[in-house]
Amino acid sequence: MEKRDILSMRYEILEKWLKELGEPSFRAEQVFRWLHRKKVKNFAEMTNLSKALRQKLEEAAYITPIAVCKKLVSQEDGTRKYLFALEGGSVIESVLMKYEYGNTVCISTQVGCRMGCRFCASTLEGVERNLTAGEMLSQIYEIERESGERVSGVVLMGSGEPLDNYENVMDFLELVHHEKGLQLGHRHITLSTCGLVEQMYRLMEEKLQITLAVSLHAPNDAIRKTIMPIANRYNMEELLRACRAYTEKTGRRITFEYALMKSVNDSDDCAKELAERLHGMLCHVNLIPVNDVKERSFSRSDSERIKRFAALLQKRSVETTIRRKLGSDIDAACGQLRRGYLQQE
Repeated sequence: MEKRDILSMRYEILEKWLKELGEPSFRAEQVFRWLHRKKVKNFAEMTNLSKALRQKLEEAAYITPIAVCKKLVSQEDGTRKYLFALEGGSVIESVLMKYEYGNTVCISTQVGCRMGCRFCASTLEGVERNLTAGEMLSQIYEIERESGERVSGVVLMGSGEPLDNYENVMDFLELVHHEKGLQLGHRHITLSTCGLVEQMYRLMEEKLQITLAVSLHAPNDAIRKTIMPIANRYNMEELLRACRAYTEKTGRRITFEYALMKSVNDSDDCAKELAERLHGMLCHVNLIPVNDVKERSFSRSDSERIKRFAALLQKRSVETTIRRKLGSDIDAACGQLRRGYLQQE
């Protein structure tokens, strides 16, 4: 019998499965709490279960194995970057970011990424596979174990396109929010997408109170197509139509991620065109000084240009912030640590 991935099971599925094993329904709550609140790594730690039941679980299921194989700690701001080893030899990365209001973890949703954005290190090897809900949760649980600190926010902005792994990501969102588990409110979760329009319409029907972040990075199709292959599939009109529909359906403000690249998308004209595109939308623009990736040719806009770009948007009533760069001394940008590890092998 093939073992089941117990950490990825939604509560109702776990309850049904345990009944099939001949166990009473209350066992589901006991097992679920051990997995998602106490974050045990093996069944032997479930001490309020009988030895016979623990043996039964051992034979029928497994708890997602994940282990820290490298950790970098920023001396500038305390940001921690983790490289995790998964079963089968794959590696993924996550980042713990410390803010005054709490700790946020940036997690990966895939091993690699197939979206091909030209400025991102995560896409250089393509996508290897999707992560399970349990593997996404394990990134948070292992960071809480290792750091001894509580995580109060999660961003799905690490390696991978979350909406390209839709079902597993929905399972993750249900599990991380569950009242018998981590109890993380959906309003403390941000999901980032490069703009998979069909999945965005599907997501809005879930009626979740998460924050949707859309990687825009350009004010028009001509520029966007040069840096984001997804723009060849969905034009900006289609994408922004979906964004407006999302805000109307959910009542949630959308965040537009905009990585500023010198002489590519950072001109005054780009700022003015972007403001015109977003006029009247319930949104916020997050300007990101692009990370330097040695395999890519893009370079970061200088600080004065970034400030002027922000000012032009704000002058035109577009709420705008400039992302504070964390972990700059440890290559905390998405994909950089994994890339370096793979090159060493």
